[in-house]
Amino acid sequence: MEVANQSILAGFVLLGLSDQPKLEKTFFVLILSVYMVILLGNGLLILVTILDSRLHTPMYFFLGNLSFLDICYTTSSIPLVLDGFVTPRTTISFSACAVQMFLSFALGATECVLLGMMAFDRYVAICNPLRYPVVMSKAAYVPMAVSSWVAGGANSLVQISLAVQLPFCGDKVINHFTCEILAVLKLACADISINVISMGVANVIFLGVPVLFISVSYIFILSTILKIPSAEGRKKAFSTCSAHLTVVVIFYGTILFMYAKPKSKDPLGADKQDVSDKLISLFYGVLTPMLNPIIYSLRNKDVKTAAKTLVSQKCFAQ
Repeated sequence: MEVANQSILAGFVLLGLSDQPKLEKTFFVLILSVYMVILLGNGLLILVTILDSRLHTPMYFFLGNLSFLDICYTTSSIPLVLDGFVTPRTTISFSACAVQMFLSFALGATECVLLGMMAFDRYVAICNPLRYPVVMSKAAYVPMAVSSWVAGGANSLVQISLAVQLPFCGDKVINHFTCEILAVLKLACADISINVISMGVANVIFLGVPVLFISVSYIFILSTILKIPSAEGRKKAFSTCSAHLTVVVIFYGTILFMYAKPKSKDPLGADKQDVSDKLISLFYGVLTPMLNPIIYSLRNKDVKTAAKTLVSQKCFAQ
């Protein structure tokens, strides 16, 4: 208990790229630019889905939630990352670290569930179009979105509650840009097997189940599309779900790349891999939030039209 109390008082040190000072300025400018794109792109998507009455449908409601989630997810970590690039060996209190872990974990799990909800929406729209207004009524899609947030928050609360009870000792240096939960658990001077098991179960529920659900949904979607007699009809039907499918592939593809990559057995190679892993994790955190508004704007005529209308109205008003 005394060791745990010392951890709470002392907090942690975020290593970031302090051992690679030549990279810090370059990545500060790069990540700041990407963060601005995320805020502007997702902010614009939220505005158009709220202000344009033509976009008051389940698909765009989920899209607005996804954009808001992406803003929250990046804001929970990117300012801390940017501070680490300009402040050598950034310190963070134990409570602030716990909050940051909770937010990133909760929002990541919520996005997994939300992408599954969006797949179900596309399944009903294409496979059961006549029943779509009934199945995806406001009384259905609003609770679906709320349940995504609640499930993500509940999962994070369990994981972080287990993590903060651990005693931490040693130099308390987190070899990461933020309080990434796996990097924090490495500093615990106690058995973390319960944490590992709990996170394994959570990964099955929040990664495995949504992937399976999305895969099955798209098997039915593609089967239905292929049965459409006209090429124009098939193209139109596929265009309604192509943006979501692209986002899903990028989101889960990046996760698989991160965790399926082989680990180096060479000590010198391991040091380089630590830097590589941190940078990959950093770009994973900003890649999907940055690409989401771009993908949905480029591949969706309704969003493009609404965005152009909103921008032109603002310009005309000025």
